[in-house]
Amino acid sequence: MTNINSTPKSPRPLELLAPAKNLECGIAAIDYGADAVYIGANRFGARAAAGNSVEDISQLCKYAHQYSAKVYVTVNTILYDNETEATQQLIQQLYEVGVDAILVQDMSVLEMTLPPIALHASTQTDNRTSERVKQLSALGFSRVVLARELSVEEIADIHHKQPNVELEVFVHGALCVSYSGICYASQYCFNRSANRGECAQFCRMKFDLVDADGNCLEHQRHLLSLKDLNQLDALDELAEAGATSFKIEGRLKDINYVKNVTAAYSEQLNKLVDQYPDLYCRASLGRCTYTFKPNLSKTFNRGFTHYFLHGRQPDIASFDTPKAMGEFVGNVKEIRGSSFNVAGTASFANGDGLCFINDEHQLEGFRVNRVEGNRIFPLKMPIHLRHGKALYRNNDQKLECILSKNGSKRKIDIILTLKEIEDGFELKLQIKQGLETTALLKTEKQKALKPQQENLIKQLSKLGNTPFACSKVILTCNNPKEQFNFFIPSSLLAKLRRQVVEEMLQLLEKRKEGIQRIAAGNSISMVNPLYPMQYLYNVSNKKAKHFYANHGLSGIANAFEIKRPPKPLIMQCRYCIRYALGYCVKHGGMTPKWKEPLYLRLGDGKRFNLKFDCKHCQMNIYADL
Repeated sequence: MTNINSTPKSPRPLELLAPAKNLECGIAAIDYGADAVYIGANRFGARAAAGNSVEDISQLCKYAHQYSAKVYVTVNTILYDNETEATQQLIQQLYEVGVDAILVQDMSVLEMTLPPIALHASTQTDNRTSERVKQLSALGFSRVVLARELSVEEIADIHHKQPNVELEVFVHGALCVSYSGICYASQYCFNRSANRGECAQFCRMKFDLVDADGNCLEHQRHLLSLKDLNQLDALDELAEAGATSFKIEGRLKDINYVKNVTAAYSEQLNKLVDQYPDLYCRASLGRCTYTFKPNLSKTFNRGFTHYFLHGRQPDIASFDTPKAMGEFVGNVKEIRGSSFNVAGTASFANGDGLCFINDEHQLEGFRVNRVEGNRIFPLKMPIHLRHGKALYRNNDQKLECILSKNGSKRKIDIILTLKEIEDGFELKLQIKQGLETTALLKTEKQKALKPQQENLIKQLSKLGNTPFACSKVILTCNNPKEQFNFFIPSSLLAKLRRQVVEEMLQLLEKRKEGIQRIAAGNSISMVNPLYPMQYLYNVSNKKAKHFYANHGLSGIANAFEIKRPPKPLIMQCRYCIRYALGYCVKHGGMTPKWKEPLYLRLGDGKRFNLKFDCKHCQMNIYADL
């Protein structure tokens, strides 16, 4: 629970950061409660399939800034020499259209002439220690995206040692089995670089687990496929540990995923802020109301895990399938011909997608064609469905229908004060965060024959499609003993209202002063003791080589993508197969009977050597040539 005795002088802003595949998803993220959005430009983002024009990003910035929400752009691939100039030009363009920060992996960016735009260190820079965060802060990064593998205690330790650095943590979505930025499996097997945004999802493939004598210990299982992250019930712990931004993974996910997940986390953050208003506030303006109840289990997921938040856990992988299973809806009760019924309380709809794990450990799915009570008639009866099978719904037709419509309204509460002044009237628009605008109406004052308060309030509250909602209208006279009862034509009231609204929108959109970065001296050492091979620094261009040479790493090796090393380390994982199978003696598991080393083997015969670094509780995967 949050420590209410450590109340700061002012509430600390908490940011919900949502993904955007495109402009439409970005606007939806804002509408459904995000305080910030991250999106890829047309090049150099770590999801090559999710690129957007500068013009679309400009539109997203204008929309987001109405709510004081921010837009971050991913420029987080490693770069080749023929790309550095284009990258510098892109960053300048992004700054000019109002982007609030860029996410960076390649240190060549620090050798470029940059506009005063904030820099965030991508999780691709492998940020798992306070020393690493200190290095990046000294280089001018205002925020660091932490490795997904960290525990809440490790996050708190980093915050304690580097209290002035914003810490961004992943809270939801797909998990990479390797520390981000040092996974080369896709490049090694398929010539598709994860560091270039082209991951082929090697970790979602089937493997045999083989021992040194050739015995097959596990046959064709998804041994590296992790469940999805879900920290919805741990936001209070993460906030108390010092996290600033709560990041939802999913720049390739569709708009309904963005709507449902963003709404769920926004509601949870609001509960935390409402519980501790002296400690926390939201990082943007506006509150959402929804026409549906957000439910994470109904959106794409491989099953959920806290990962390492509370230390090492045994049940973080999904050996049977890397595909979405969805929510548990009951067990198969009775099969009769072309239909069956379900034991449970769930209701079903025509078009629902259902699935189960069959006796061969395969995910088998089917579509519901017709429903009669709890009896389901599939479009095609699944061959391997059996009595007692656990059934899951991975496509909820009713929810998809709701999400396809506009299911959220986001409004910023304002107070309007209409005041009598010497030569007319003044209208003031105030937001509780301290922002205000005013407009003057110079006119002769005319006393009304009939009470006008109700009409004045009605006319001033007509805010239409603006992002504002009027929570209160105050009418004041020069003489506090008199009641405000002047006749003001509706057209003039509308003009006053439009003026204060337009000025407020301009005020919200106005860029804050550009950040000033102090060039880091050469005294900062960028040596990483966790890297046994130099190619792990991912240096793929001359500017990056120059950067590292100035910071203690002269003669550094080329990136894996430039020159493949012999028998390379292709993954570093905190996840451990031996532990997952119950054979980690260090943590009280059984003593293994197999002979090591162990190997992962793909269907095409490629083998990968597993080496267990028990001192650091880490599993390293090497190509077996």
